[in-house]
Amino acid sequence: MSAYVVYVTASSRDEALTIGRTVVGERLAACANVLGGIRSIYWWEGSVVGDDEALLILKSRELLLADLIARIRALHSYEIPCITAWPIRAGNPDYLAWISATTAPD
Repeated sequence: MSAYVVYVTASSRDEALTIGRTVVGERLAACANVLGGIRSIYWWEGSVVGDDEALLILKSRELLLADLIARIRALHSYEIPCITAWPIRAGNPDYLAWISATTAPD
C-alpha cells in the first residue's frame, strides 16, 4: 500500500470543509485536516496577487489519487486549483494500515 498526503488550497474554510467531508465520505481519502488563515501569494494572469485561503490536507492511497484529484477539481471553485500529492515514505505502521482500511477497496 502506498499512502500519500494530498495538499490542496481552497478559497475559504467552508470550501475546504465541504471538499474534505465529501472525499472522506466517498472513501477517496481517510482523513481531512483543514487549516484556516493562510495567505497565498502567486502569479495569476500576469500579476503577483495575494489571497486569504484555507489549507486542506488529505491522506489517501496511490491507487485512489486520480479519482481523488478529479473529485476535488469537480468540487473546487478555482479554475486551476492547487492539488499536489506526496508519498508517505515512513510513519506509524498502524496509522498507515488505517489509511488503507478506511479508503475505498481496491
